[in-house]
Amino acid sequence: MPDQMFLLANIVITFAYASITVAILVPVTRAGQLRTNKLAVATSMIFFSCAVGHALHAIMAYQAVLRGPGTHHLTDDTAGWSWTSALWDATTAAIGVYYWTLRRGYGVLLGPGGIYVDPWGQHRLDEAAAREHAARDLAEAQRATLATVVEHSDDAIVGLTPEGLVTAWNHGAEKIFGYTAAEMLGRPAAVLADRQGAEHQDDVLAGIRHGGGGRSYEAQRLRKDGTPVDLALTVTPILDQAGTVIGVSAIARDITAAKEAAEHQRAVEERSHQAQRMESLGKLAGGVAHDFNNILAIIGNYTDFAIEETVDNPQVQADLKQARVAVDRAGNLTRQLLTFTRGDAIQPADIDLNTAIAEVHGMLERTIGEHITLIAVPAERPLVVHADPGQLQQILLNLAINARDAMPEGGTIVLEANTAVLDGDEINMQPPVAAGTYARLLVSDTGHGMSSETAARIFEPFYTTKPQGKGTGLGLATVYGIVTEAGGSINVYSELDIGTTFRVYLPLVTAATTIDAAAAAPPSPHGDGRTVLVVEDEPALARVVGRIVGNGGYRALVAASGPEAVKLYEQHGCDLLLTDVIMPEMPGPRLAEILRQHDPDLPVVYMSGYSNGLLGKTHVLDEDITFLEKPFTAGDLLHKLASTRRTGTHH
Repeated sequence: MPDQMFLLANIVITFAYASITVAILVPVTRAGQLRTNKLAVATSMIFFSCAVGHALHAIMAYQAVLRGPGTHHLTDDTAGWSWTSALWDATTAAIGVYYWTLRRGYGVLLGPGGIYVDPWGQHRLDEAAAREHAARDLAEAQRATLATVVEHSDDAIVGLTPEGLVTAWNHGAEKIFGYTAAEMLGRPAAVLADRQGAEHQDDVLAGIRHGGGGRSYEAQRLRKDGTPVDLALTVTPILDQAGTVIGVSAIARDITAAKEAAEHQRAVEERSHQAQRMESLGKLAGGVAHDFNNILAIIGNYTDFAIEETVDNPQVQADLKQARVAVDRAGNLTRQLLTFTRGDAIQPADIDLNTAIAEVHGMLERTIGEHITLIAVPAERPLVVHADPGQLQQILLNLAINARDAMPEGGTIVLEANTAVLDGDEINMQPPVAAGTYARLLVSDTGHGMSSETAARIFEPFYTTKPQGKGTGLGLATVYGIVTEAGGSINVYSELDIGTTFRVYLPLVTAATTIDAAAAAPPSPHGDGRTVLVVEDEPALARVVGRIVGNGGYRALVAASGPEAVKLYEQHGCDLLLTDVIMPEMPGPRLAEILRQHDPDLPVVYMSGYSNGLLGKTHVLDEDITFLEKPFTAGDLLHKLASTRRTGTHH
């Protein structure tokens, strides 16, 4: 019986070890690691050798069972199998030594083609795998979230090659530039810039390629329709693990509105500072005038006394009379100072501006000089204001005399009267006034003009650009004081070597003065998607006009000069041209002439800081053109554009 049990046990163990050997070798073979996974192969060899050893024991047990009980002495066959079993056991031991030699070099039996691990090790490995899987899921979720944030950001986020080709283009870039991702991928980013901007962009990319690092700066780029957009740019390199630049990330934020707001705020602050400066100067001048008047009264009276006492000395009387003339002249200066500071008595009355213009025109026509052409353009209906008649005449006379002095070689002066609607937000009015409808006096000339620095100071008392002895510097200060006293405002527009236009706004003596301009004006018509080519050489104003036009339902193409406008027209065309009249490279009428060679019926709206009367009378423009006078409101502009459509004529 023991022999039978020994035989059965060895058969079972042989089959178990053989099964384990197959279970190890099959996956290792399938994984292609039969030669590389030495530890697995060594493990299978141990089980195989043990299976063979137990098979040998089973053979010997089987022979013993056949011989029967009591026959346990060795025969030749049995001795042969015993030696074979002993040798195989030694082989198994050698394989075991080889296995443990390998095993000491392995941390765990894992990796692709791994066979087994102990339960505790498997638990730790499962935990590690779970952590790795969770980290991988978290990283994927973060990447997906980041991709969503990038795609839906209002900022333009663009990927570039080191050479500047677009590799990524988010929704924000589509909104800012107008190009879709399909239109931009693979194209050079230089298409978004003009020549100067493209050169600067190339310099930035070259610096990044040569290890210069990222940069932040402001620049102007072009939208798909050719309009400029101001951007705050952050450009950073994308590096691989070796630190080589493999790409560039560019983030662009549209700061056009912010720059416009900053410019507007700057202008408002400057206007406030100007008003404060004028108020301080007025207080100083008023104090000086009052004290000086007292001194002049003493000098004048004592001079009169001396004249009375020297009747018998004509020479002395002649000298004293010269002194008296000087006292009178000084008195006139102090009266002008008091007018500037609103410290002089006035007698306001209702006056028609047309009548005032006619009177001043008659006074000046005979005295202003044959080299000056004087033109009066009255309003179509009476314009009644409440002001001192003498002071109103003084405004027109002072402005006309200044205009004459600005044209020593001759020129044209135009006196005009009309109405204007102000929205209260004008930034170039001195002092600022509330919204409403105003009567407007315009005095325009074709003289040598003024720089912006000079124009900023012309209303200060004693400030003058005339030669010594040719002016007191109180003429325009007096005008400022009279206008302010009447509740009005004054605006000046001037360009060197072109001319100057003064606009005086005075409250109308009608119910219109109480009407809010925005409420009184009809709603602005919609542009219906028509394309307007805006040409304005002043960048800040160009942005404002382009924004008004765009908000009014038009498609705005903005150019800073005539040649640039021609290029935009050739690329995109337009339904209407809105252009400044006087521009450095190409004047507005010449631009309109060029574009009408392609489209004879192209509607044109001219805009200028000079009055229509001046431009028409001096033949800069035809008198029957469509004209918009600066400064204008958004409503003025949109109504003017809406009223200008193709009619089959040039006008």
